[in-house]
Amino acid sequence: MGTSVLSLRMDGELLERLRQHAAKRGMSVQDYVVRTLIRDDFDERFQAAVEETERFYGVT
Repeated sequence: MGTSVLSLRMDGELLERLRQHAAKRGMSVQDYVVRTLIRDDFDERFQAAVEETERFYGVT
C-alpha cells in the first residue's frame, strides 16, 4: 500500500487544540489525525456490519 499527501488548512486555534490532544498521547499532530480518521472509518464500517447482520437475522 502506497502513501499519499493530504494538505489541510486550519486556523491556529484548531491546530493548537490538535497539538494538545496529540501531546497528551505522546504523538505528533499528523499521527493523531491519521489515527483519528482510521478509528472513525472503522467505527462506521463496524456499525454498517452490525446493521446488515441485524437486517439479515430480522432483529429490530
